[in-house]
Amino acid sequence: MRLPDISTIRTGYTVRRRLETAERGGVLTIQLGDIAPDGSINPERLSRMCLGDLPAKYFVRAGDVVFRSRGERNTAVALDARFRQPALAVLPLFVLRPKPDIVLPEYLAWAINQPPAQRHFDGFARGTKLRMVPRTSLDTLDIDVPDLETQRNIVALDALAERERALAVLAANKRRQLTRLLLGNRARRAHCGTGQERTAP
Repeated sequence: MRLPDISTIRTGYTVRRRLETAERGGVLTIQLGDIAPDGSINPERLSRMCLGDLPAKYFVRAGDVVFRSRGERNTAVALDARFRQPALAVLPLFVLRPKPDIVLPEYLAWAINQPPAQRHFDGFARGTKLRMVPRTSLDTLDIDVPDLETQRNIVALDALAERERALAVLAANKRRQLTRLLLGNRARRAHCGTGQERTAP
């Protein structure tokens, strides 16, 4: 199914001046740099900016999907229940609002981050130093949409696989630290043993 058939697509808010952090009040804002390397967005780390009254269409909430149209990878992230209040999404972010009877936000983000969708965006990418993809790349994106239960299973299995991968990396780092410790101790013992032999009468 084409992406516009399963979700609405909106551009983020266009900022025409430098954003300034608000000392009080302000608008909770999501900018490109707020997306962590692992693709997540932590609402506790977002800034509040000095902005006036803005149209509601630029605000996102839990259940929306934020798409990164600029950068080496054009990925998406589903906003989870930690987003207890609306936040302003700023260009070059796009906002996708899934149709709840057709597709889950987490599944939609997962599908966009998979190789077939990424290859689709590659065909639309512009710029050498600063890669960007246009709105038309979203309008023409095809997504395989199974039933909601299958979507839940795929999202759950993907989360487990990611957890397994993270634990494997952690275990490898711990093994490396242990090996270095053991080899360091062995080198010290050998050094001390050599010193005793030299000082022995």
